[in-house]
Formats: sequence, structure tokens, C-alpha cells
Amino acid sequence: MRLRQIQLILWSAAAVAAASVAAVFVWQQTAQQAPGTDTGQAFRADFELTDHLGTVRKDEDFAGKWLLVFFGFTNCPDVCPTTLSEVAAVMDGLGDGTDRVQPLFVSIDPERDTPAAMAEFVPLFDAGIVGLTGTPDQIAATAESFFVYYEEIEEAAAPGGYAMSHTSQLFLFDPEGEFVKTYPYGTAAEVILADLEERMAG
Repeated sequence: MRLRQIQLILWSAAAVAAASVAAVFVWQQTAQQAPGTDTGQAFRADFELTDHLGTVRKDEDFAGKWLLVFFGFTNCPDVCPTTLSEVAAVMDGLGDGTDRVQPLFVSIDPERDTPAAMAEFVPLFDAGIVGLTGTPDQIAATAESFFVYYEEIEEAAAPGGYAMSHTSQLFLFDPEGEFVKTYPYGTAAEVILADLEERMAG
């Protein structure tokens, strides 16, 4: 699905789309300053959240698979759908290797991103993405364990009157759940795919 189609679903007015440009700039600037997003220290995927079908999922449920993990929110106008579109392209490029990789989309906006909202959003990318959400405390604990920054920012034009500033990197974990690396926002799908395939073949 083209990014423009996703944007039309997320934003209902041109004025809102225009206002989002400033928000995107804020996301990119704050993400660069987010603590721990590329610390080089070892850590494991650790979470207990509810998926977009209403099932409680733990990191152990995905043992044995490479994980591509992205934190964002369904009302995100640009950064999130762009990254998830790249993830979808990676999954498409993996061919028979798709069963070895699981993409996860973790919401940092539990107030709006209920399982029902996630269930409407993640299938748009047609990539087997599992959407994960939870209570504010669960999201905070998960974000902390991944060294992820997020913050609510006032944005009158956005749904609900606010947007979210957040870490924009895509995380890669190995089949044992160990952190491998992050791909900065804007990394092309073919670059991610080539790196992932090399690691999977090693």
C-alpha cells in the first residue's frame, strides 16, 4: 500500500497533514537525542502486552524468530507508516524466509491505540505485523526495557489534540531475543533486507 493511501486514512484534512510536518521534525530531532537508542549495550526483548487480536503476548511467544520491532502510534502521520511500509517491503523480499522473521509494532499511545484500533491499522501493511498495546504502565515498562523515548506533545490539529514524539529507530533482535542493532529512520528496505539476510545465513 502506498504511503499516500495510509496518510489519507490517518489524517482526514489537508490542514492536519500540513501541521504534521512540524511534528515530524520534532520526532526526528528528539529521537536523535533519545537515551539508549544505540548504546551498544546488550539487552533482551522483554514485554507482556496485548496484541491487535486481544491476546496477551510475551516476548517468549516469539522465541526462535528474528524480531523487527518498531515503536509508534496509529495516528502517526508520516514516520510510523513510512517505517512500517519499509518493514512490509522487507518481509516481501524475504520470500520463503518470512517464517523466520516476525515484525512487531508496539504502541506508545495506549490511550488511543486500543486492540481494536490496532486491528484496523496493522493489516493495512499486509506483512504479518503483530500490533502490541497495553496499559500506560505496561507501555512505560516496555519502552524502558527497550531504552525507548516517547512523550505526548500538544498538537491541536491532530486527533485528540495531541501527537507523540518518540524514538524512530527500527530494532532487530536475534532468535534468542538478544538485541542486535537498530536501523535509523529512513533506512531503505533493501538495506535492511540485505543485512538481515546476511545475518540469517550466518
